[in-house]
Amino acid sequence: MSDFMSALRQVIQGFGLSCLSSPKGICFCSAFFCYPPSMPVRECQFWVSILSSCSRELHVGMTNALIARTTKHREHVAGTYTARYAIDRLVYFEYFQYVNNAIAREKALKRCSRAQKIELIERLNPTWEDSFSKLAAPAMTWEQAQADVEANKTDEGSDGDEGEIPEADPPRG
Repeated sequence: MSDFMSALRQVIQGFGLSCLSSPKGICFCSAFFCYPPSMPVRECQFWVSILSSCSRELHVGMTNALIARTTKHREHVAGTYTARYAIDRLVYFEYFQYVNNAIAREKALKRCSRAQKIELIERLNPTWEDSFSKLAAPAMTWEQAQADVEANKTDEGSDGDEGEIPEADPPRG
């Protein structure tokens, strides 16, 4: 078999083609001895969420882009369930690494009774606060974080050094 492969390789090279370096990365001999380079590893994120209206109508959904999907719901596209009932408050969400787990959880939540969904929401978000603003807000800069720490120190009026966190160098990068 190795003689056959080396002969095939010579034929392919004779046509001016080299495996994995031909235009557009097409490999003409993958059935025999070579494989395309591996795909880059991509971190996948899947989210199961429960959105609510002010009158506590609920919507359970699954997405791989939680902020973008919630933004779409907030646009109140005519003819959709979320627009009809003004469902635009993100009150509960869960992260999953694998899509199968997210789909299974979404189906399980959709099978739950309304009372069970409300219990789940109130266990983690008793005031039904909209979590979207926290997720969509830009990350805090180092200076903002330091100012926040300083503001908390003055608000508490601490006299001693006990329990205070020593100042750290700002992250590089």
